[in-house]
Amino acid sequence: MRQTHPTITVMKSTYIFILALVLFSCGNERVLLLPEIENAAITEIHDVSHAYLFYDVTQTDSIELNRKNLISTTNWLINVDKRLSLAQAIPKIKLLQDKKRNAKMHKNEAAKNYYTCNDTSIQNLGFLEFTDLEYWEESSQSFMMKTSQLYFDRIFIHPEIHVDKKIHIMHFKNDTIPENKIINFSDFGNFLETEQNKNTKDSLIVYLNFQKDLNFQDYIKFKSTIKDLNISGVRIDNTEFIY
Repeated sequence: MRQTHPTITVMKSTYIFILALVLFSCGNERVLLLPEIENAAITEIHDVSHAYLFYDVTQTDSIELNRKNLISTTNWLINVDKRLSLAQAIPKIKLLQDKKRNAKMHKNEAAKNYYTCNDTSIQNLGFLEFTDLEYWEESSQSFMMKTSQLYFDRIFIHPEIHVDKKIHIMHFKNDTIPENKIINFSDFGNFLETEQNKNTKDSLIVYLNFQKDLNFQDYIKFKSTIKDLNISGVRIDNTEFIY
């Protein structure tokens, strides 16, 4: 049976896709494979402009950024090919973030940034907001120790999300570093809830660490699974570490 391609209009742009954005420019077809998620909380955004991070084997680092259509006062949809690694994608994404944050004129404080995804549960577009994320290209442990922020009278959890689809957990409580734990992606929420139930301090602060070789699909999949976590006393920090 021939499978039809659903279409969706997001303000001024039309996408034709199932697993990919198909873009037509000067007669050339470009395919960008979108990361896949399920049950996106956001499925419609207005007043948008777009940037594209293509997986391009002809480039030395296999990535090409097209940002010529971005308008600083709009919501930005960042379309990242799911085959790209974080090492390839994050420096370009930081460049885009800085461009918007440092805009001197025509600035819209209400405009947000989103990753565009393929929501397989509805066979249509879904979006993940990342406006307030700060990316650092080093481990959280290294960053905290350099800035003398590691050992407060609180509990810190530094989960490292690895390419083996496992989460390696490091605890920091005062000057004690307990033995690492290894859990599955799907167990992360239950793990945080259990840890907070044992916590006698003010809050449980979580700093997410990602291996730079993790592909964008796995990164987005993990981020989409934790977006609705709402555990009393647990705060996932807006700073993420890629190394």
